[in-house]
Amino acid sequence: MTDACTPPGGRRARGVVLALAATALLAACGSPSTTDPGSSAGPTGAAAAVAADPALQGLVPAATRSAGTVRVGTNAPYAPFIDFAQEGDTTSFKGLDHDLLQAASVKLGLKVEFVQQPFDGLVPGLQAGNYDAIAGGITDNKQRQEVATFVDYSASGTGFVTPTGNPAGIKGLPDLCGKRVAVQKASNQEDHLTEYSAQSCPPTSPITVSGFPENPQAVNAMLAGNADAVAATTVALPGIVAQLAGRIELVPDPANPNGWQASPNGIGFLKARGDLATAYQKAIQSLVDDGTYAKILDSYQQKAIALPSITMDKAVD
Repeated sequence: MTDACTPPGGRRARGVVLALAATALLAACGSPSTTDPGSSAGPTGAAAAVAADPALQGLVPAATRSAGTVRVGTNAPYAPFIDFAQEGDTTSFKGLDHDLLQAASVKLGLKVEFVQQPFDGLVPGLQAGNYDAIAGGITDNKQRQEVATFVDYSASGTGFVTPTGNPAGIKGLPDLCGKRVAVQKASNQEDHLTEYSAQSCPPTSPITVSGFPENPQAVNAMLAGNADAVAATTVALPGIVAQLAGRIELVPDPANPNGWQASPNGIGFLKARGDLATAYQKAIQSLVDDGTYAKILDSYQQKAIALPSITMDKAVD
């Protein structure tokens, strides 16, 4: 597993940190060093309107049905996927993953309890039986699949923003050749664009990739005329555009609706508990079908990472 301070990609590959603060996206790496008591607060928002589904309840393993509660290990803050509901309280949570699991659990006739855990302890804790699942913007990758079965509920890759009007005429990756692209230093975007330039651009028209400590500095460089575009994870881009409305715009990419080189984000269940994973996969799919899934993603400005169907173990690495 990678460390807790290096975000999506999915969690946590190298890339941009997602917590919004004022007009910038700031790092959200801090987390307690010990496991905190969990929260089992009821569903809120779109999840509050969900009703139990008897057919889906029949998929829940008997032992889980008897327990009535699913414990989920997570590591906040990591907005928009998981965050603390109140500053200073590490036992109550909010976020996309929180709402989605609350809604799916209602469908299954279960309660869900979230437990704060250092990120590097999530998979070991799952193996030890400390909780039934792990969640919070976690990338489904093949290494983690050695331990866990993942229900993939979204996918995120690299997207691009330009100054309003897109003066450089960037419509897709090939248009980046010969252009200047600002990124966060040591990010997936820096690595992948450098590799793409070397492999796919004419030698006379490479991509000039410039790294900055954080995305706000990259955006400022672009607005100052020192870059033609900014590349960042698709999860971060809606917040960036909202904070700078009228000054920057997203570059649509129909060929890569979840972003370039998108990786799935998953909820992990112990491989021996594949039956519980299947129950949640079916429950989340039902949320897609009835529109609740779209409402939850939209409430976090995350339509761009939506999937048309909920899959399992679709790692792309």
